[in-house]
Amino acid sequence: MRALLCLLLPVALLAADRPPNIVIVLADDLGYGDVRAYNPSRGKIATPHLDRLAAEGMRFTDGHSSSGVCSPSRYTLLTGRYHWRTRLQSGIVGVFGEPLIAADRLTVPGLAKRQGYRTAAIGKWHLGWDWPIGEGDKALFRNYKEADRTAPEADKAAWRKVFTQKIPGGPTTRGFDTYFGTDVPNWPPFCFIENDQTIGVPDQPLPKALLGSNLASLPGPALPEWNLERILPALTARACTFIEDAARKPEPFLLYLPLTTPHTPLAVNAAWKGKSGLNNAAADLIMETDAAVGQVLAALEKSGAAGNTLVLFTSDNGFASYVGVKELEQQGHFPSGPLRGYKSSAFEGGHREPFIVRWPNQVTAGSTCDQLVHHADVIATLAEIWGTALPPEAGEDSFSFLPLLKGSKQPTREHAVSCAAAGTPSLRLGNWKYIATQPAQLYDLGTDLGETKNLADSQASRVTAMKAQLEKIITAGRSTPGTPQKNDVKVRRFTASSKETATAPAK
Repeated sequence: MRALLCLLLPVALLAADRPPNIVIVLADDLGYGDVRAYNPSRGKIATPHLDRLAAEGMRFTDGHSSSGVCSPSRYTLLTGRYHWRTRLQSGIVGVFGEPLIAADRLTVPGLAKRQGYRTAAIGKWHLGWDWPIGEGDKALFRNYKEADRTAPEADKAAWRKVFTQKIPGGPTTRGFDTYFGTDVPNWPPFCFIENDQTIGVPDQPLPKALLGSNLASLPGPALPEWNLERILPALTARACTFIEDAARKPEPFLLYLPLTTPHTPLAVNAAWKGKSGLNNAAADLIMETDAAVGQVLAALEKSGAAGNTLVLFTSDNGFASYVGVKELEQQGHFPSGPLRGYKSSAFEGGHREPFIVRWPNQVTAGSTCDQLVHHADVIATLAEIWGTALPPEAGEDSFSFLPLLKGSKQPTREHAVSCAAAGTPSLRLGNWKYIATQPAQLYDLGTDLGETKNLADSQASRVTAMKAQLEKIITAGRSTPGTPQKNDVKVRRFTASSKETATAPAK
């Protein structure tokens, strides 16, 4: 009977008796200052759809990822646990790497499924799979160099053997009902993956013309006539289709949309080439990314689900300086806004991200929050929205920011850890920030957001206290109250030179 009523009643009426839909949009390499709403005086790229999202929701100005690079940030967002508690002490999951999220770990989509949600991931995964690659073929897949290969037909046969099989260990084994994406768009395999199998069999070497120049980064197996420009439109279309379909169903939905842009490949579609006016492909791709988000928001409106959907927009790390940051700054666009550093850095520009939440009738439109929040906080926030408790072994570093969404001015977390790509951690404690280098670095972000004055020498006792706090967070296996937990590995203590995190202060 309920199913019949669901077919007859409009979506707007059904929304009243179910929890909110959740849409998490994760941009890739989008800097804090790349969204005009965050950088009105020194942002030269038009982002009307993201600006509108901010105007209709809450804009957090102190939101952080777990790392200055990709895979670790994704792990933390989906699990509520710092990535450095795993084997990933530095860097990212390698090409054809193994799963980073343990099979028995509770994730955001896994928790959502317990509440009766339909869950989907559409986009860049980059958290590893159990690729069915034989021991003798690993070099072919993980270190492929066409010039060194003497038996191309044998290589193609090995590729066909792998890509005609199912690929375990991916998103559909970590809480998602369905998956569609490219895994890592600038790495092989150059094809789309749906659920646990490639769409088509990539058995041709990627053409050399698509390698380098901020396009694909690694050679390897590709579908014939693979097109890099089609990736973002395909993900956007699939996301819109999912929303339109899910909105008609009686159960709520959770969509995780980790976009592949504006990360490389800087494959800009014709309609957006040159649109930024900055003679920079990354800037054009930011505008195309903004338009893609606009299409997803329009799909929510069209489906009737927008009024009962919490949308979270953020980025995995800061802007990649190697795609023309100096030229952009010379033209007046500062991708990190007032912050120091870019992607990979432990400075704020590496991990302080755009962080916007729109939730109609729950979050005050046009509001701003300056409290500290972190990607790790997503799972605890959703748990509180759903009125459920996380088990002791889940969300070990996740603090609910639901009170902030409701207008509270009190901090929901006192401290947070974010790392450089090389693994060097930084610890926030209130406005103070400690970077665990040798020599140590200490900044008062309340008076020096650009991290220009290292106060470690004059605040030696504070450095000692923050170093001890970081050690406590590491050894307890959690940073939230609760039963101590075990880290997966012995956590590395970094003693890197301060030069490893040094970049010029924001101009």
